[in-house]
Amino acid sequence: MGVSLPTTQSAEREWLGEAVRLATANVAEGGGPFGAVVVSGGRVIATGTNQVTSTLDPTAHAEVVAIRAACAAIGDFRLTGCVLVSSCEPCPLCLSAALWARVDRVLYGADRDDAAAAGFDDREFYDLFDRPRTEWTVPVGQVSTADRAGHIAPFTAWQEKPDRVEY
Repeated sequence: MGVSLPTTQSAEREWLGEAVRLATANVAEGGGPFGAVVVSGGRVIATGTNQVTSTLDPTAHAEVVAIRAACAAIGDFRLTGCVLVSSCEPCPLCLSAALWARVDRVLYGADRDDAAAAGFDDREFYDLFDRPRTEWTVPVGQVSTADRAGHIAPFTAWQEKPDRVEY
């Protein structure tokens, strides 16, 4: 006889099972091996699968697709109170999206080493962020001009806008 899991842990395993099922089905349909669900109030409100190659969108990771769908479903760009459950440890892009969406928790099944073994190695990105920008293979830098006020004009306009929506 198996050990009875607390409701929360049991539910988490069910959500993870759905994310894994989505990922596996996506492979059969020609997509990448990643799936994600967004849960609110104990129920799945949105799902996503990796659509990078099918949509020619390098940001269409399963977690990002699920976050976009969840935001559309609830009519808000904030997913406060929600849980993001992914078939695999989110890459830096997906983790950043989850943080910007303000999810309460992120859960995953396989980890970055499992992904790397299958040819999806995002460790280079984690390593990159640990190095000074001067050592990056893709140069990233600020354009130096005398027009500082012009560069920050969008932020000045934002701060002066009385009806802005904070995020």
